[in-house]
Amino acid sequence: MDRTHGQTEQHEQPTGGSAPAAPTAAATPAAAGPARVVSLTAGGFALTVNPVDGSEIEPLRPGTEPARPAKRAAAARAARAAAARPPALPGPAAPARPLLAREEERERLVRLLGRGRSVRLTGPSGSGRSALLDAVADRCEGLAPDGVVRLSGYGQQQSGELLHALYATVYEADQQRPGRAELLARVREIGAVVLLDDLEMGGTALDELMRATPECAYLLAATPDTRAPSDDSHVEEVFLGGLGKADCLELLEAGVGRPLTDEETAWAGDLRFASEGLPLRFVQAAALLRQRDELNHHAEDDEEEEPGVFEERPRDAVHVPLPTLAEGAAPAELLASRVSESARAALRIACALGGELPHHAHLPALVGDTHADTAVAELLACGLLTPVGTRYRLASGVARQLEEVGYGDTAPEEARTAARHYAWWTGHASVVPERVAAEADAVLAALAGADVVAAVLLARTAAPAFAASLHWEAWERVLRSGAEAARKAGEVAEQAYFHHELGVLALCEERLDRARAELETSIGLRGALADKRGTVAGRRALALVVDGETARAAASPPLRLEAPGAAAAAGEAVTVATPAAAAPKAAPVPKAAPVSKAAPVASEAPTTKVAPVAPGARVAPVVPVSAEAVTRMTPVVPVTGRSDAPTTLSEVFEDAFPLNPKPAPPAAPRPATAPPPAPGRRRLVLLAGAGALAVVTLGTVVSLALSSSDSAPPEQGPAVSSTPAVTESATTMVNSGNDPAPEPPVSAPPAETSAPGQSTAPTPGRSPARTPSRRPSPTPPKSPPTTPVSPAPTTADPSPTPTETGEPTPTATTTQTGTTTSVSPVTDR
Repeated sequence: MDRTHGQTEQHEQPTGGSAPAAPTAAATPAAAGPARVVSLTAGGFALTVNPVDGSEIEPLRPGTEPARPAKRAAAARAARAAAARPPALPGPAAPARPLLAREEERERLVRLLGRGRSVRLTGPSGSGRSALLDAVADRCEGLAPDGVVRLSGYGQQQSGELLHALYATVYEADQQRPGRAELLARVREIGAVVLLDDLEMGGTALDELMRATPECAYLLAATPDTRAPSDDSHVEEVFLGGLGKADCLELLEAGVGRPLTDEETAWAGDLRFASEGLPLRFVQAAALLRQRDELNHHAEDDEEEEPGVFEERPRDAVHVPLPTLAEGAAPAELLASRVSESARAALRIACALGGELPHHAHLPALVGDTHADTAVAELLACGLLTPVGTRYRLASGVARQLEEVGYGDTAPEEARTAARHYAWWTGHASVVPERVAAEADAVLAALAGADVVAAVLLARTAAPAFAASLHWEAWERVLRSGAEAARKAGEVAEQAYFHHELGVLALCEERLDRARAELETSIGLRGALADKRGTVAGRRALALVVDGETARAAASPPLRLEAPGAAAAAGEAVTVATPAAAAPKAAPVPKAAPVSKAAPVASEAPTTKVAPVAPGARVAPVVPVSAEAVTRMTPVVPVTGRSDAPTTLSEVFEDAFPLNPKPAPPAAPRPATAPPPAPGRRRLVLLAGAGALAVVTLGTVVSLALSSSDSAPPEQGPAVSSTPAVTESATTMVNSGNDPAPEPPVSAPPAETSAPGQSTAPTPGRSPARTPSRRPSPTPPKSPPTTPVSPAPTTADPSPTPTETGEPTPTATTTQTGTTTSVSPVTDR
C-alpha cells in the first residue's frame, strides 16, 4: 500500500518497532500497537495529540518556549512549492498547452507586482486564470526577498487559515502553530509575491489579510461573482476575457495535432460564438476531435482487414460526424461516453464527492481496477478535470452535465464506499498526517455523504491526523461532523471525545467561551459513562480555561456594579452653601475675568467643585467667603479625594453620588405670584378633611368663628371662612387629576362659594355680606384657578393633603398676598 501511495521505505515499519520521525510529527508506539502520538506547540500551550485517549494540553514550561523561527532558504521554498503543486500522474507526461493572447495581461501583471501593487485578476471559470498565474510566477521569481508563494483560496472564507499557510510556507516552524499575536507579528515581516488562486473571499476578510501583510504584493485570481474588495483596499482590477477567433483556431489545432479542415474551421467559429472564446471549451473540443479521429481511424483499419468468423462486429463501418454545436458547448456527456470504464467509474466517484476526485493512488481500491490510476491522466487530457491546489476536481459545469445523464444516481453508495476506505486509510499507522491533510477535501466530502456509523469511524480516525498536520480548519469541520454523527448513532463515548477535542481546539485558538462550553459538555458525558481518565483530562483543560479568563480579566478589568458598602467618610469634601450678604451692588465683573475656583490645600487634599455660573453674573471667591459676596454658592455633590483613578463602577458612582452627603441650609424663600382669578367663574370647594390636617383646620376655623364680636355663626349648615395667607413655599402640592375626589358627608351638602374677593363667612370686626345658600347645587360648576391652601402658622408639621385645583400655580419672583377659602362643617353647639 505504501509503495502504491508513493511512500519511501522508511515509513514501512513493523508493529514492534518505533516509527521514525516524520517531517512534522514524532510517532511513538502504543502498548497495543503503533499509534501516532504527536507533540505540538500551539501558542503558549504544549499540545499532545493522542488518537487513542484524546488530546492533552498544558502550559509551556519555563525554558521550553520555542525559539524565533527562521525563514526558509530559496531551495527549501522551491521544494515546498513543488510539493504544493498537483501530483504527477503515471504514464507519459502530457504536452504543455500554449498560453495564447495573454502577453499583454502578463506584462501588466508583472509590472504592477514589481511596484508592490496588489492586483485582482477577474475572469470566468475556464478562462485560463491558473495558466496565467503560472506564467506570472516564472517572471516574478526575483522581485521579493521571500520569493513567490502559491496559495489556494478554494473553500476559504476567512483570512486566518491563509495567514497560517503563508507563515508555514515562509518560516521553518513545522511543529509550531503560533498564537494570534505572534502570527500577526511574524507575517508582517514577510516580503513576498503571493499568488492566491481560486479566491472566494472579499470585503472585510480580504482587507484583514492585506493589512496583516503590508510587505506582500498579492495577485488574486477570482471569478466575477466573488465579492469585490473594499474601496479602501487600493487593489488594481484586471479582467480576463475570452480568446479571439484566430487564437481559438490555433489552440484547437495544437490540441488536435493537425491542421483543421474547412468543416472543422466553420464548426470552431460557431463554437467560439457560443462559448465566448473560453479556452476550456476549446480544450474539450480538441478532445472531441481526437476521439473522432481515433474512431474513424479504427474504422478504416477494420475495412482493410477481413473480420474473423467469431468476431461480432458489422462489416460496414460507420463514419463518426462532427459533434453538434450543443455537444460542443456541453461536451461532458459525449466525452465521458468515449473514455475507459475506469475513467467513468472515477467520474461517478467524483460526482458523489461533490466534484472532488480522490488521489490517483486511491482509485484502484475504490474502482476495483488495478490500472484505474491512469484514469486521472485520461480525464485531465479531455478537459474534464482541472487542478486546484494539490488535487484535481471536476471542471466548471462538468458535474452538472454528468448528473443530468445519470452519473449521480449511485452517489449514496459511492460515498459510503469512499468513507469506509478513508476510515481504514487515515487510521493506518504508516500514513503520515501530511498525506491525510492533502486529501482533506475528499475526506470531508466522503464524511458528508456517509451513513452515521461510517461517519463516526472516519471522523474518529481522521481528526488526529488533521490536528497533527496543523490543518486545523479541516480538524474543526471533521470534529463537528463526527459529534453530530455520534449523537445520531447514540455513541456517547465518541460524542464525548469529539466535544473534548473541540474544547481543546478552541482553547488553543483563545476562544475561551467556546472552550468552556465544549469541555463542560464533554465532562458531563464522560461523567455519565464513569470515565475517570477522560473526566480528569477534561477538568485539566477546563482549569486552563479558568486561568485564561482570570488573566484576561486582570489585564483588562471591566467596570463592575458592586453593592454599596459602608464607605468611610474620610477624604470627602463638602461645599456648604453660604447665603449672600446684604451688600450694595458691586461693580460688574468683565466677561474676560476667569471664574474663581477653590484651590486645594495640598496635593493629597480633595478638590472643591463650584456650581456653574450664568454669563454676566457676579462671582464671589469661595475661600474665604466674605460678607461682600453677591452670588451665593450652590451646594454641590461631595467629591471623594482619591489619588488614583476609579477602577470599578461602584467607585465611579461613589465619587459622583456619595452615600452620606451633608445637608445644606434651606435657601431663602422665593415669592410666588398667583395669577388673578378669571372674572365670572366660581370654584367648588370639596370637603377633603382627613387626619391631622382636618382636625387642625377645623380648630382654626372654629376659633376664628368664636372670636368674632359682630355676629354669631349660623346654627345650621357649613361655615365658610376666608383667611388671608401669604404663600411661603414656591412648590405647591396639587392633585394630579387622576385621584378621585373625596365625597362630602351626607349631613353636610355642598354649598356654593362666593365670588373671589368676597367674604362669605363672619370675619372678626365685620358683618357677613350675605348668607350662603343652603340649596345644594345639582351640577358642580367649574372652579377657577386659585392659590393653594396654606396651613395656619400655629400648626406643627401638618400632613400634606392634595387639594384639587384647576391648574398648578406657577412660581414667580415677586411676593403677593392671596386669599384662601376653606370650608369646615360646623354643628350646633
